[in-house]
Amino acid sequence: MSQDPAKAAKARALVASLLFVEAGVVFALAGWLLVLTVTADSFEPLPLLGVLLFAFLGGGGLLLCGLFYKSGKYYGRAPAVLANLIALGVVSYQIEAHLWFVAIPLTALAGTTLIAALRAIPTDL
Repeated sequence: MSQDPAKAAKARALVASLLFVEAGVVFALAGWLLVLTVTADSFEPLPLLGVLLFAFLGGGGLLLCGLFYKSGKYYGRAPAVLANLIALGVVSYQIEAHLWFVAIPLTALAGTTLIAALRAIPTDL
C-alpha cells in the first residue's frame, strides 16, 4: 500500500506526541503516588516499590514507543496498541467507581492514541 511520505510522517509525529503525553501522565501519577505515600501516616515499602516499578516500566515503555514512532520505526506499534487497550479496560473500573473525572479523559486519550497508532501505516511494508 503506497502512502504519501509527508502524510505518513505527520501520522507518526501525532502518535509519538500522544505516546509522550501518556508517558508523562504515567510518570506524573507515579510521582503523585509517591507524594501521597510519603505524607501518609503509615506506608508499606514493598507495595509502593512494586507500583512504582510498574509505573516506571509502563511510562518508559510508552516513551520508547514514542521514540520509535518519531524515528520512523514501527517497533512500538504493538506495545502502544496493547497499552491503550489495557487503558481502555481500566476505564471500565473507573466508571464502576463513578470516577468520571478520570474515566472521560482517559477514554479520550487512550482512544485517540489507539486509533492514531492503528491508522499510522508503515511506509516500508
